[in-house]
Amino acid sequence: MDGRTANSPLITAYRAGKPSRRPVWFMRQAGRSLPEYRKVRQGIGMLESCLNPDLAAEITLQPVRRHDVDAAIFFSDIVIPLKLAGVGVDIVPGVGPVLEQPIRSAADVAALPRLTEEALEPIRAAVRLTVDELGSTPLIGFAGAPFTLAAYMVEGKPSRDHLGPRTMMHADPETWQALAAWAADASGLFLRAQLEAGASAGQLFDSWAGSLGLRDYTNQVAPASARALEHVRHLRAPLVHFGTGTSELLGAMYDVGVDVVGVDYRLPLDEANRRLGGKVPLQGNIDPALLAAPWPVLEAHVRDVLAAGSAAPGHVVNLGHGVPPETDPDILTRVVDLIHSVQP
Repeated sequence: MDGRTANSPLITAYRAGKPSRRPVWFMRQAGRSLPEYRKVRQGIGMLESCLNPDLAAEITLQPVRRHDVDAAIFFSDIVIPLKLAGVGVDIVPGVGPVLEQPIRSAADVAALPRLTEEALEPIRAAVRLTVDELGSTPLIGFAGAPFTLAAYMVEGKPSRDHLGPRTMMHADPETWQALAAWAADASGLFLRAQLEAGASAGQLFDSWAGSLGLRDYTNQVAPASARALEHVRHLRAPLVHFGTGTSELLGAMYDVGVDVVGVDYRLPLDEANRRLGGKVPLQGNIDPALLAAPWPVLEAHVRDVLAAGSAAPGHVVNLGHGVPPETDPDILTRVVDLIHSVQP
């Protein structure tokens, strides 16, 4: 709002302008592959790390210092809003988020505690510390989309096919709608806290939407995503919507009311641009699997992504999902240098 990031390459591309260089950042860049991340996290649990403002800020800043990426992505986790609301959840190494009590009935939904503004203060504090250090480099706030959040809540843990939430939306639609509304408000408040504290853009991350057909997404999920975004739309920050395996849902994902659509590695960006009518800035979509390929193979792939992305009104380079933990950090830096060397 004070203008320090308004002319940055990232925000310019998100707004379909002409950036001074091709902007790039990586999902899950905060941590994952960095030795300095493993050092500061040693002996500290994931959720504890996310809720320690000084530590969360430091981890968020590390990839910007190392790689010269054009944005920081706030270090947190999709289930942090649950934790802050008072829902029993932990991240189990090798498994992922696990709830003490899955949400399976109307009574379970009715008993859910509400996320309060006061509970979000550690998030605001971490964001304030981060943006003070970033200066003119934007911070991207993020939140899990309501379907992904609700899917974890119903299954109680990660799932391959998300059969539980998909069944609930048809077998018990009233309970599903109530749960989706709860998740939408939790996600929206979480994202709003980040934007109000200084993040320059926001991303709604729907990890599991690819398990849905277009009809179910449009009827059962999109309204909740739109509700989450209603919490932040008045702030006028660029909003990004990303999902994995969502090539057939791109139009519906844009229609919830965002400015930018993230595209995973499965669909070429020029085809994504065609499906969206050539009117939507795109983000993506280097295949994370190729980060371990020989450099000539990776370089050719990155150049193909740049060429395909040039068809869109704006293009922010990213991976078609997150950074694999085993990635060589020097390769990421080399990819950033390559992207910045190509004229926008």
